[in-house]
Amino acid sequence: MDRGFPIACLSAAFAVAALHAPRAQADEVTIYRCTDARGNTTLRDTPCAKGQQQETRSMVRPKDAPNRVVDTAPEPRQQPAPPPTRTIVLAPPQPMYECRMPDGNTYTSDSPEGNPRWVPLWTLGYPAVSDGYYRPGGTRIVRHGDGTVDVNVDGGGYVHGPVPTIAGYGGGTWVRDECHMLPPSETCARLRDRREEIGNRFFNAQPTEREQLNREQRGIDARLDNDCGGH
Repeated sequence: MDRGFPIACLSAAFAVAALHAPRAQADEVTIYRCTDARGNTTLRDTPCAKGQQQETRSMVRPKDAPNRVVDTAPEPRQQPAPPPTRTIVLAPPQPMYECRMPDGNTYTSDSPEGNPRWVPLWTLGYPAVSDGYYRPGGTRIVRHGDGTVDVNVDGGGYVHGPVPTIAGYGGGTWVRDECHMLPPSETCARLRDRREEIGNRFFNAQPTEREQLNREQRGIDARLDNDCGGH
């Protein structure tokens, strides 16, 4: 670099020249150093005025470094957190039983044991003694496989043979109605039928009965949800 062109001045001149340089000569810039009669020096991008001492310097305009291309991989898309695991515990289906009464009518029950009822022993085939052989508190009847009985009467010993008539009734016993389990599909159908009956009856029921019907319907709804896959 010539001493006549100070670095600071050249930088300023270069900046000015770069703005005014023709487009075709964008890569080369000419700097003019002009000195007038008084010794004042100026730097410009055009030729000096008449009567001024002129010096020129050609410079290559520096180029900006190319833009740095940063290959940034897209951030992985954050997957939403999975919903919390819900654990639902279902109770085993509750069976329903149909029970038959002696008159042929039926009813449903949640227990395999039907309703109890008291019946005389003779209705179950047990023998009864006639008046001639009966002694209160002292009669003992032994029934044999051939259909005969031994009757032990107080003071009279055993009387062996078939009992000819039924003149007296002995004791009785409790028996239960016979029940059998319904298949699951029939159980669900009957639960829905009962719920419909409750709905039809509810509006005409008394307040106390409505409370009972509400409790029963809540139990049916819960059972349908657990055993029958919903209402």
